[in-house]
Amino acid sequence: MSRSFKATAEQEAVIDAVVHGGDLKIKAYAGAGKTSTLGLVANHLAGKRGSYLAFNREIAEHARRRFPPHVSARTMHSVAYASVSPPLRARAGLPPEPPHELAARCGLGPVQVPTITGKSIEVTPFELGRMVIDGLGRFCRSADAAPEAAHIPVDEKVHETAVGSLREALLPFVVRLWKESIDPRGRSAVTPDVALKVWSQTSPYLDVDFILFDEAQDSDGVMLSVLDQQRHAQIVYVGDPYQQIYGWRGAINAMAAINAPERALTESFRFGPTFAALASRLVGLLGERTPIRGQDTIGSIMVEDPNISPPVDAVLCRKNVTAIWHLAAGVEAGHKPAIRMSPAEIEAFADGADLLLAGRRAFRPAAFSLFETWSDAQSFARSAVGRDLLPIVQIVDGCGTAYLRALARRIRPEAGSDYVISTVHRAKGLEWKRVKVTNDFRFKVVDGRMTLDDDEMRLLYVAITRAQHLLDISELRAELLHLLGRRR
Repeated sequence: MSRSFKATAEQEAVIDAVVHGGDLKIKAYAGAGKTSTLGLVANHLAGKRGSYLAFNREIAEHARRRFPPHVSARTMHSVAYASVSPPLRARAGLPPEPPHELAARCGLGPVQVPTITGKSIEVTPFELGRMVIDGLGRFCRSADAAPEAAHIPVDEKVHETAVGSLREALLPFVVRLWKESIDPRGRSAVTPDVALKVWSQTSPYLDVDFILFDEAQDSDGVMLSVLDQQRHAQIVYVGDPYQQIYGWRGAINAMAAINAPERALTESFRFGPTFAALASRLVGLLGERTPIRGQDTIGSIMVEDPNISPPVDAVLCRKNVTAIWHLAAGVEAGHKPAIRMSPAEIEAFADGADLLLAGRRAFRPAAFSLFETWSDAQSFARSAVGRDLLPIVQIVDGCGTAYLRALARRIRPEAGSDYVISTVHRAKGLEWKRVKVTNDFRFKVVDGRMTLDDDEMRLLYVAITRAQHLLDISELRAELLHLLGRRR
């Protein structure tokens, strides 16, 4: 990181706070230069040993090239793997036990449960095994000392009256799987989450003077518990609370849980005032009072007219099925789109649909897991609660599963494509010059007013802040008008 980098007034305030000592929490909006700020902090702490902690290997490797030599860049999982006992570390490369084999070993038989459609359905041993495995993962990512029923995820199509009893019935098997995972003589695979949980319970000590913790909004309870034990080190947390979009995997509202003085990076270097104003309105609905500032020197154009279809570099969707639908639409229009999805993920929808069409249950993808026939999937997709599934149902009904497989074979690299199609989750941390946001968000009307749940609002914020110069929100225009309280 170049020492000649010119700091803004907000960055100078961060540096001053760090130099004066003590932990610090930095709230950094989208595009506000958080990594550059951490680099400035690292340069001002020369002579001390530091650690930059990231969430994935790619980010850590990128940081390793940018940060000065006195700062090591690692993932917390890699630190955990290096620290657990050799017997556990030796099982890191073993294949995980398939859900149906786990269920058979535990003696889990099928269970009848009511669904939100009013129909009773059988939850298969495979699905029960998957719930146990996912329950262990959520426990490992929490700060809790032992597995609890609340850690076990239950498909959203199961009626709420059955959720509690189903979790309680499966809890003993989550406890059993945890004990097997940590047994030094065990034979089961040790996942990254298990390794991190084991390490977190050993009073870990990071031999550094300061820690730079990036993307803090996505941290799990277990990660915060590890950092909370590093009382000897100065910790700088940085993140955007409105980009916390992993609640479905057990992530917590980490930025709110961090107890430290706060500084803010409110100036985005990604886009101009127009996009900043829209982003500010969205986070304002989440209770934020400090607006996001854009760059006056960056031209940013908002497209709201559905009759105008400017070329874009990225199409962002909330759901995988919507992304697949846009891939099909692009190919049929003669475009050369890329998609941030593997061929196997698309083929899984074809395989699942074929099984349901034959009157057999489909274990994958998860969106099909509680249907017994294709007609069940069709009915659910056309209901108010199941409209997320409608695009894939329409493709299968209109073109067949062979079309989906052919579509999977036509996936091309992003380099050389006309544009890329991505879910918002997979677009996080990225940016494009021109972005179109599709309308598959879960808008709903409550007491006559358009609204979004908080997690949906954060997803929408992430989506609209990926654009630098052009943002096409024409599909969302009507909903946004009502959501933001504007009038035509």
